[in-house]
Amino acid sequence: MRPYEMTLAAAAGAIRRRELSPVELVDSVLDRIERIQPRLTAYATVTAERARRAARDAERAITEGRPHGPLHGVPMGLKDLIDVAGIPTTASSRVRAGHRAQTDSAVAARLSEAGAVLVGKTHTHEFAYGLTTPQTRNAWDAGRVAGGSSGGSAVAVAAGAATFALGTDTGGSIRVPAALNGIVGLKPTYGLVPRRGVTSLAWSLDHVGPLARTVEDTALVLDALVGPGGGGPAGPDSPSAPPEELTGLRVGVPRTYYFDRVAPQVEAAVRRAIGRLAELGARLVDVDIPMTRYVQAVQWGLMVPEATAYHEHTLRTVPDLYGADVRILLEAGALMSAGDYLRAQRARTLMRREWAVLFEKADVIAAPSVPVTAVKSGQETVTWADGTEEGVADAYVRLSAPANITGVPALSLPVGRDRAGMPIGMQLLARPLAEALLLRVGRAYERTQPAPEVASAS
Repeated sequence: MRPYEMTLAAAAGAIRRRELSPVELVDSVLDRIERIQPRLTAYATVTAERARRAARDAERAITEGRPHGPLHGVPMGLKDLIDVAGIPTTASSRVRAGHRAQTDSAVAARLSEAGAVLVGKTHTHEFAYGLTTPQTRNAWDAGRVAGGSSGGSAVAVAAGAATFALGTDTGGSIRVPAALNGIVGLKPTYGLVPRRGVTSLAWSLDHVGPLARTVEDTALVLDALVGPGGGGPAGPDSPSAPPEELTGLRVGVPRTYYFDRVAPQVEAAVRRAIGRLAELGARLVDVDIPMTRYVQAVQWGLMVPEATAYHEHTLRTVPDLYGADVRILLEAGALMSAGDYLRAQRARTLMRREWAVLFEKADVIAAPSVPVTAVKSGQETVTWADGTEEGVADAYVRLSAPANITGVPALSLPVGRDRAGMPIGMQLLARPLAEALLLRVGRAYERTQPAPEVASAS
């Protein structure tokens, strides 16, 4: 196995045993970036020389008996919304051309302290305002969308061009590209991971979280972001603690919403995965998802005016620098009334209360991450069995938005492929601050599956 193909946990173990050096690992990943970048365009900026210096420093520290933990010497990508001092943060937009961050974001500082090595900044849908990341192509089929807005991060991880990456999630922007590229993505509880130094889309919906090839790897990154020294879980309840049996765990299977207008192959794969959880000892419980008729109205009612407020100055001064799709959405936000925004906030409060009741009936909710796998690049609509059409962005955000509105943690993990070979994702949701539970369930499922493969980048 080539170093870039190794999972985070495997690479960390090899480095700890002195079977692999950080220099070898980083060089392997940088070579991989050079090979796949012209075809997949996962990166906005590649920091090769900086990464090689950091790898040498990590190797020296480890040799001298000063290891920082499992991320020490491991290459990572950061979404191009996340500030790193001295490196451009462009948000994949002409509006930010030439912008360089003056200080590290909170998450970049924590990962640097853990010894992770930055290899580059990954592309986002412009200012994270979209679900496809059009400049980036899917890791498994370059003729299909990568998903967004953290498409660059997901593709980099899936293709072996980063051992792990960070993304942001406002309406599904970690989980959607994770599902479409066959990797794991975690949207943590709202506020658990700090957003200081991260360009905002909509502040009351934004989350920062990890993307990795396995649930185990995802847990290791979360530990570095919120564990010892970060004010998060530690000790035996740490997300990276060994998973326990699922006996007696109540897994809620939605009767409403999450299996409505879902591609048959996606539904079949997710239901098989839910069945596997039952085989592992979980008890399946039918649940009804509350207030589903309001989900998309509340999501857009919060996101659109908040995004417009954030971009108010540049939208007035340099509107032509925005892409057409993003500019239209920003201009639409200026037309929304304060009353509409307040009604969306009120509905969100009610929805959070109803979801709290929901989690009295089930410990974890299991559902599809997205209703359809990666569509062809340029495809604008999805046609369902009843003949109705739905916009691609609306389809992708539909099943992920509830977790953003309510702020609950949500984990997407791969559970199969469709007939075209495109990955299918299952989403696990739990009560606030129950990341350790989600990761335990995801890890238990993962242990029943074959080891993940790096995408061929075909």
